[in-house]
Amino acid sequence: MIASFANCFKIPELKKKILFTLAILVAYRIGCYLPTPGVNGSVLAEFFRRISSTAGGSIFGVMNMFSGGALEKATVFALGIMPYISSSIIMQLLTAVIPALERLAKEGQAGYRKINQYTRYGTLVLCLVQSFFIALWLEDKSGTVFQGLQVVNNPGWGFRLVTVLTLSAGTLFLMWMGEQIQEQGVGNGISLIITAGIVSSAPSAIHMLVRLMSPATAGGTVQLQPLTLLIMVCFLVGVIISITLITQAQRKIPVQYARRIVGRKVYGGQNTYIPLKVDTSGIIAIIFAQSIILFPATLASFIPHQGFQAMASIFLRGNFWYYAVYGVLIIFFCYFYTAIVFNPVDVAENMKKHGGFVPGVRPGTQTADYLDFVITRITLAGAIFICMIAIMPDAIMASFKVPYLVASFFGGTGVLITVGVMLDTMKQIESHLLMRHYDGFMRSGQVIRGRR
Repeated sequence: MIASFANCFKIPELKKKILFTLAILVAYRIGCYLPTPGVNGSVLAEFFRRISSTAGGSIFGVMNMFSGGALEKATVFALGIMPYISSSIIMQLLTAVIPALERLAKEGQAGYRKINQYTRYGTLVLCLVQSFFIALWLEDKSGTVFQGLQVVNNPGWGFRLVTVLTLSAGTLFLMWMGEQIQEQGVGNGISLIITAGIVSSAPSAIHMLVRLMSPATAGGTVQLQPLTLLIMVCFLVGVIISITLITQAQRKIPVQYARRIVGRKVYGGQNTYIPLKVDTSGIIAIIFAQSIILFPATLASFIPHQGFQAMASIFLRGNFWYYAVYGVLIIFFCYFYTAIVFNPVDVAENMKKHGGFVPGVRPGTQTADYLDFVITRITLAGAIFICMIAIMPDAIMASFKVPYLVASFFGGTGVLITVGVMLDTMKQIESHLLMRHYDGFMRSGQVIRGRR
């Protein structure tokens, strides 16, 4: 594998793509340290330090992870790339339910550009709305959110306008950088930006681990024993292997095409298969579920009403109903997204139109029912696995008594995203290597499939 990485820099075109991608990611990390005007960064950091061990801290920990630590510092990239991700998902769902968008999606490259333009407009709208609420949250006129700390020195409409413009421009710039990686670099640009933000928290997590294992910082007692750390590392290795296997797992449905003789030529007769992925939704189901489950807690931070906050506390981390509802939402959105992107009826009709059939199954309606039967059952296995991965950081926090930042690196959404993005990136690099007759990353003859 080391030789394969070395070969990447022997191909001028691939070397240029890799260096361009790294340059964009470095620029992204620099932007995560540019502060938003009017925000006292040291006071905000003190607030995050105070709530790091509470249920609210784990909620902000999730948001901060997706922004690459920019939310904690209230920098120009505090919103991260999530508004674009949310807009893309919404547009993909609307394409499946609105006939006009569905026809547009079938027009090829021209339709794709038009839908991408609508996605950008949706991103801008989400940025304006979210940045305005973040400005109100930072002002904290009630004084209940930041526990008496004054984060904004000069609150008012001037600060709100500057914050809205700054954060919205930051997200749009991130969207542009992701598209540049997609066109001129290697890998999925948006996914790489999210992964770079997640990986950037690794030094802080390692520092916390060192502090937990040092008796000098724990009053003479060690909070995390070396044996416990070894168990956590072994657990992490098992999680990475499991995510890799589930990400690449697929059920191959054999398809045979009828042989046709036209004149002296024979058409068809070949055998192929339909790859049905076990984990079709991936991280999208978790993003949907988190958006809904965190919504009551987010509103509670703006509405100081005791009754509403008591109701919202039911859906905080550590509560049974939080995990129950969270798990059900993940499983639901796994099935929902799979139904959106894979239509058994359309697949069966296309097979029938081109003379293809599944051996032992009649073309048409019975083929559609068979495909629906298979995808329903393999999606259940993928949904349960995704649900376990999503809840894993909370189990690690409760079992090993470590902060959320540390627990998120030993299992959870961050590991799921990182492993999937690395597989996608290695798949693209491997295709360049094989195209130019170099060995890929896998010497056993298999090809990295990635998430798509």
